[in-house]
Amino acid sequence: MSGYTRPLQQLSRSDEPSFGGKSANLGELLAADIPVPPGFAISSTAFQEFVADAGLERRISSAVAGVSARDVDAIGRASHAISEAMRFAPVPDAVRAEVEQHYAQIGAAAGVDSPPVAVRSSAVGEDSADATFAGQQETYLWVRGVQHVCDAVRDCWVSLYSPPAISYRARLDQAEEPPTMGVTVQLMVDAEVSGVMFTCNPVSGDPSMVAINASWGLGLAVVGGEVTPDDYLVSKVTGEVVREHVHLKDVEYVPDPSGGGAVRVDVPAERSERACLDQLGLLRLVEVGKRVERHFGSHQDIEWAIARGGGELFVVQARPVTGLAKRRDKPKPQSAMSLIMSTFGAGSKGS
Repeated sequence: MSGYTRPLQQLSRSDEPSFGGKSANLGELLAADIPVPPGFAISSTAFQEFVADAGLERRISSAVAGVSARDVDAIGRASHAISEAMRFAPVPDAVRAEVEQHYAQIGAAAGVDSPPVAVRSSAVGEDSADATFAGQQETYLWVRGVQHVCDAVRDCWVSLYSPPAISYRARLDQAEEPPTMGVTVQLMVDAEVSGVMFTCNPVSGDPSMVAINASWGLGLAVVGGEVTPDDYLVSKVTGEVVREHVHLKDVEYVPDPSGGGAVRVDVPAERSERACLDQLGLLRLVEVGKRVERHFGSHQDIEWAIARGGGELFVVQARPVTGLAKRRDKPKPQSAMSLIMSTFGAGSKGS
């Protein structure tokens, strides 16, 4: 193996510069015996090899030269020029060979020839103290087949040059610095319920509370603003549910029966107004959240999923709750949900 890929369980925080924050954090979670879907990580070196093999360095540097964060038209033109060039460039053969090998191993372990996977951007530096890139790069869900996995990996790379990503780097005076990215590939969880959990109150910063949002199926309906998830605030100390808002959740996203991607379906009426977490489910989440927080030594925001059928709970992503101190001089979000939408309101695809 040339080092373009590595199983998630072999990663730790020290690998963030090479594989990105998302992949490195998942490796840490596995080391702490937190339930995480199996998978592998693709290094930033693979992205650099892709750019070099396709001869894209000059085109990229020319497109972003002098771009201002205020010039929306120029950012759009730069993004389009770079994206078009990248989309027609092949994934390097050596990278593809390693992806194919690891993908086959996931399938063998799951007993499936073409296992469904999530392909997630893992930008280097995305969880730093000075910048947070969450929601700016793409995630692709329920991807099947090695060719589609490679296409999704390339599309994650392309999203490094989306208009929001270029604009954000320009605001940080990093527009002309070559960004880089790792990619995470994980076995999909067929989620009956999924959501986000903060191990503090993200509105007030209260460390004694856990804020949980949950909805039926995959999280795409929440990200797309199609449903308002159930909203809970639970005491980290006593387990008491101090706030519970149950909302109408009349649509959900489930695996496409054709075999790839996710489709929107109606939630039966008797279930659409029902809470999708009971007291036991909330306590399970709080306990896992506390374990994640203890391991990293800081408040965490955590994406989770409860599998259909057996009810197994998985953590699919964890990152620090950033910017609480910085938000003191800004208008506070009205709820945990508004913060979630501002953070994760972009960057998920159902295919």
